[in-house]
Amino acid sequence: MIDPEGKLAAATANAVLSPGQAGGYTAQMVATSKKVERPSRLSAQDWAQGALDLIAEQGVAAVAVEPLARRLGVTKGSFYWHFPSREALLKATLERWEEVEQEQVFGKLEAIPDPRDRLRALFQLVAHEMRPHIIYAELLKALDHPLVQPVMGRVSQRRLDYLNASFRQAGLGRDEARHRARLTYAAYVGFLQLSLQLGHPRLHHDEFEAYVDHVMATLIP
Repeated sequence: MIDPEGKLAAATANAVLSPGQAGGYTAQMVATSKKVERPSRLSAQDWAQGALDLIAEQGVAAVAVEPLARRLGVTKGSFYWHFPSREALLKATLERWEEVEQEQVFGKLEAIPDPRDRLRALFQLVAHEMRPHIIYAELLKALDHPLVQPVMGRVSQRRLDYLNASFRQAGLGRDEARHRARLTYAAYVGFLQLSLQLGHPRLHHDEFEAYVDHVMATLIP
């Protein structure tokens, strides 16, 4: 679910995720026939953040060394202090997104003891966070990429497991909780497809808030 009240375009162009770790990726230097530049002020995380910005705006295919270097105001030599290749940058970028997503979504909910309150907080958080949905929708378009598919698989399974555990804690039986988790996640992905890929008309703010309330009343025990 996403808030459709005219914020999508602005979020696509301007929103920035909070800095996170680059998935434990170890920066490497690449020996070339040319003299390698001294490292610029940019870190590996800066490059990964720039790549995330490009994915949000133009998709996975837009991530390339030279355009990204121009965007960041540095030369390619700076890139090679941190990554041996474009594929290594993309891998680190996806791992960064995965880790930040885990911290920003699920990390915020750990302090809520009641499972129903925690589910309501999750639904509200997901409904009103723009940036993660845009990146997720772009990654859905690139599931045939060998680096994207395993990350998306892990993220989706983690989300389903979290929903399943929350529904079990809220009193549902094992099978019913599993079905409810799958239905909830399908509703999320389907709404993204309608809003971001199929061009479904946006709901007005009040209509969207009423829709979110309906989803919570329908899915949360």
